[in-house]
Amino acid sequence: MDRTADGANLPRAFFTPGSSSFADFLASHRPDLLPGRRIESAPGMTSSIEAPHGTTIVAVAHRTGVVMAGDRRATMGNIIAQRDMEKVFQADEYSAVGIAGTAGMAIELVRLFQVELEHYEKIEGTTLSLDGKANRLSMLIRNNLPMAMQGLAVVPLFAGYDLETSDPAKAGRIFSYDVTGGRYEEHSFHSVGSGSVFARGALKKLYRDDYTSDDAVTASIQALYDAADDDSATGGPDLTRRIFPVVADITIEGFRKLSENEVATVTQQVVDERMTNPGGPQAPLRGGN
Repeated sequence: MDRTADGANLPRAFFTPGSSSFADFLASHRPDLLPGRRIESAPGMTSSIEAPHGTTIVAVAHRTGVVMAGDRRATMGNIIAQRDMEKVFQADEYSAVGIAGTAGMAIELVRLFQVELEHYEKIEGTTLSLDGKANRLSMLIRNNLPMAMQGLAVVPLFAGYDLETSDPAKAGRIFSYDVTGGRYEEHSFHSVGSGSVFARGALKKLYRDDYTSDDAVTASIQALYDAADDDSATGGPDLTRRIFPVVADITIEGFRKLSENEVATVTQQVVDERMTNPGGPQAPLRGGN
């Protein structure tokens, strides 16, 4: 006898007890809906697929949590495919994920990750730990490996507030990944994407352990500015079109996406300072002459 919900017949699989993982459920019953299975591999298929790519994402820990920010440009070869793409998303109440790599695959993976966390909470009646969330994202990236081998790689950056830590000053945590799903915890700050080497270089000089939330926001925008200054795939602040980075702050109070006006104010300050000091702020030398 068929069981129904809201007047529609549902397959028996929906009423069969199983894993709390939504991705596992899809893999068992509708594998064609997984991001890594949406594109069938064709004979002779190579990594020459042209698709929009998104860069650059930075994350900076501070005394009360962690900030994540991303530029807005998506490129396709030497073409700017989109100027105002959003690359920083809320994963759940206390975490965020930023995307770099093939934009379409990355957005699908983020949506699946959001459902994965919500599904677990509904099945288990509790939320995953921050480490558990990071591990679930690692599994989803690993499932996308066949597409990564064809040039459709997704390399996200994950950050969140650890509710289980005994030291609130260390509650803001950052995790990076490789295309095989390898998970690595970063400390203080990190960046992914084509401009990441320049962003990390900037943060290496600017970062301090006593950062406030506002300090972390400013440092993130400074780092993205430096990345755009040296990497053509990273978009700098577009004052004429009012296109600014997407910035989120995750604290004990949860995920908060900064308003456009908040980001615009900080960005304008950064741009104004660069007019007289194009290289940006310099770290003070200590212990030297």
